[in-house]
Amino acid sequence: MQVEHQALAKDFPEKQEQLLKLRQQNASFASKTDAYEALDQKIRSVEAGAVTLDDEALSALKQEQVTLKNDISRELKHASGSCCGGCGG
Repeated sequence: MQVEHQALAKDFPEKQEQLLKLRQQNASFASKTDAYEALDQKIRSVEAGAVTLDDEALSALKQEQVTLKNDISRELKHASGSCCGGCGG
């Protein structure tokens, strides 16, 4: 079963092929994208009122999602041959 990665598709529309390729080739990357999507779903559920969560916990989820998005972006840039600035190389 293929999971649709709607949040990542929205966040990285120009990188769809690269996202799919990296997900297939790199288990760590796939795990990060799965975690990002799960966080996005949970955050949207809280914001829609379907799930109750206090503001501090919601803020922590959003921060975790930002961290994952930055990691995913860095890996996409690295895979495309662009410098992400993270390694100094």
